[in-house]
Amino acid sequence: MQDEFVKPHWTPFWVPEATRIVERVRRLIEECRSRKIPIIFTAYARTHAHLDRPKSGAFMPNRFTGKIRDDPAYFRDGKIWHGLPLRSEDVVIQKPSYGAFFDTPLESILKNLEKDTVIICGTLTNFCCGTTARQAYERGFKVIVGSDVTATDDPKLHTAELKTLRKGFAMVVNSAQIIKKLS
Repeated sequence: MQDEFVKPHWTPFWVPEATRIVERVRRLIEECRSRKIPIIFTAYARTHAHLDRPKSGAFMPNRFTGKIRDDPAYFRDGKIWHGLPLRSEDVVIQKPSYGAFFDTPLESILKNLEKDTVIICGTLTNFCCGTTARQAYERGFKVIVGSDVTATDDPKLHTAELKTLRKGFAMVVNSAQIIKKLS
């Protein structure tokens, strides 16, 4: 839920649905905080002068030269949207690719916190959220994906990704169901 995806009209990567889900994401975060569940934000940012990125990224269709204006301000700082204020106890991980586990300390952090379950919310459902869910599953974590606290730029892809995750990688439920289960 970083500025590049949530801040209206700032980048060509803005996901209007991400802006619309901010309040539900914030409520879920507050509920987790009230139950002492750690909050871990991840952001795609300029890490290590981009040398830690998968080299194959340059071959992805969405990155072909001229398709999207590459502003050096985009994805530099990995700033979390102001509607989801950070607290000192929150963890922020700068990641070099879609999945939050790839070349990050996330797995070690979760193990050090003695956590066996991750709740995933954010954007893009079919890129970062889905990849992170699969990576968590492959590492033995229980995975919960919030169907109404994830978003993408195409409702059909959102639905298809949730269907795939539900079939083999995660429990997919809405935020009200997650909050009820936390109770």
